[in-house]
Amino acid sequence: MHARAGGVAQRVVRWQATAGRNHLPWQNTRDPYRVWLSEIMLQQTQVSTVLGYYARFLEKFPDVQALAAAPQDEVMGLWSGLGYYSRARNLHACAQAVVALHGGAFPRTAEVLATLPGIGRSTAGAIASFCFAERTPILDANVRRVLTRVLGFDADLAVARNERLLWDQAEALLPVDDLANAMPRYTQGLMDLGASLCSPRAPDCPPCPLLDICVAGQAGDAERYPVRTRKLKRRAESWWLLVMRDGEGRVWLERRPDSGIWAGLFCLPVFADEAHLHDHLAHLPAPVAPGQTEALGGFMHVLTHRDLHLHPVVLTVPVARDAAGEGGWFSASEWEGMGLPAPIRKLLGNLFGGLL
Repeated sequence: MHARAGGVAQRVVRWQATAGRNHLPWQNTRDPYRVWLSEIMLQQTQVSTVLGYYARFLEKFPDVQALAAAPQDEVMGLWSGLGYYSRARNLHACAQAVVALHGGAFPRTAEVLATLPGIGRSTAGAIASFCFAERTPILDANVRRVLTRVLGFDADLAVARNERLLWDQAEALLPVDDLANAMPRYTQGLMDLGASLCSPRAPDCPPCPLLDICVAGQAGDAERYPVRTRKLKRRAESWWLLVMRDGEGRVWLERRPDSGIWAGLFCLPVFADEAHLHDHLAHLPAPVAPGQTEALGGFMHVLTHRDLHLHPVVLTVPVARDAAGEGGWFSASEWEGMGLPAPIRKLLGNLFGGLL
């Protein structure tokens, strides 16, 4: 039976009502601010991780006006540890655009939502579907997996025209009746299937409401979908970190560049190798000899496509001295609220008595 003839939308809507997720704090609301916030946080991040951040953001920034008015460093500080920090910068920029360009009200169509910073086509579709019942598709990683399996869509999604074709087919499957109820539940249902039964490995096909019309499910080869030939290769880097502390217990932190890993966050000074670090120390106003430093055990921090091998080197100076770069000396009470990469925050907390 062809997937369209089998009524994909009706099956997903019915399944979601009884077996899907209906208890999450950003559900059962049509407030686009709350839905948008959750959608941005959930990009490449598990629900269990997002829950705490979502609650803290709403407490600090209860509406889009409050978020738009906040300093970027405050937003980055609250985001710290959630990863993919460009999301936080775009989140702030989007809030400001909603206030400046749309009078503080989120646009009601996916087409206009997608013009805002950090909102791609799929996120725009989710917001428009959940909040305004617009008949518009989404195609995040989970939904892409579900639909390619149901449709038996084996074209290479690394090719742009194939991605566009899948979007067209996703649109053709959308509900056509009772959109006020069906669109939010259908969109959520596809997400739920992808997050539960239709997993990347060893999917649980028997209880799936789409099994008898799913091409991959019937063929027993679900794991071959979706097809994407161009994959990013993992690579490893070694970074040397200077942990410089003054006599008052403050730590020198610098702002990272606006692009690249940990862009825009405050961080310990980073060096490509130990030689560059010691060369930097030798050119400080009061040069530091290698024997004055203490090298700690290295550790690895795993990013999506990169393994960072981090090597902290501690230096205590009696009197604060300036160092090259945009930065300054910060006490624990100050850097607690700053935007720091998660491994840097953990390292400082461990080194200086768990002050956080």
